[in-house]
Amino acid sequence: MQQGPILAFDVGGSFVKAGLVNLGTGTVEGEVLRRPTPAGATPSDVVDLLASMARDLPSSGPVGLAFPAVTKRGVAWTAANIDKRWVGTNAQALLEARIGRPVAFLNDADAAGIAEITLGAGKGREGTVMLLTLGTGIGTAIFVDGRLLPNTELGHLEVRGEEAEHRASAKVKSDLNLGWSEWAAALNEVLEAYHRLLWPDLFIIGGGVTENWEKFGSLLRSRAEIVPAHFRNDAGIIGAAMAAATTTRGAGP
Repeated sequence: MQQGPILAFDVGGSFVKAGLVNLGTGTVEGEVLRRPTPAGATPSDVVDLLASMARDLPSSGPVGLAFPAVTKRGVAWTAANIDKRWVGTNAQALLEARIGRPVAFLNDADAAGIAEITLGAGKGREGTVMLLTLGTGIGTAIFVDGRLLPNTELGHLEVRGEEAEHRASAKVKSDLNLGWSEWAAALNEVLEAYHRLLWPDLFIIGGGVTENWEKFGSLLRSRAEIVPAHFRNDAGIIGAAMAAATTTRGAGP
């Protein structure tokens, strides 16, 4: 296993987070850097920011990069909350060339799910586990008996004619100034749609909004068990570091 902490990034539509992850303890060492995502989130601007943050967090070895897109063999294939120029871009190669280190590139919700299924709220759970990250959009990760089905991106599933993430993301709550009860009701509708299709045994709720779990957790309803992410908003960073440590060339799922 990689010696020393592993640098990992979690790129979101609103913010980019970076931290040094100790895989022995499953924790971020020191502070998590948090920078606004560059306006437009073009490939060049985002890579510039990642390189700058890497200099602020000195480390060696492979790097993890969690990203809000379908990812295959280093390439981004969707761009819901970032610049459309990412589509077809080999983000792994771009960052590797910039920082001179191998990079594991994977979907951001998948990264969060890897952290939770390995050391967090989904550890040791059999059956179907579904993680949701509630932020600018809704990210999803699905595991069956601990095995990941990558790139599900079910935040874009239509619920009564509108994308799930346009109904119940954390951004929607903020933009519409929804109270916790009103927002939880919208999220419950999304959970019901997911359950009707996939019949998960466990929902894990992640993203920055989980810092307020005590305000809305008890309002959520499903036939599946519902728990908050153990790693809360750090799950994406931790999972990306895990992916970097377990790959030979840094190629994510």
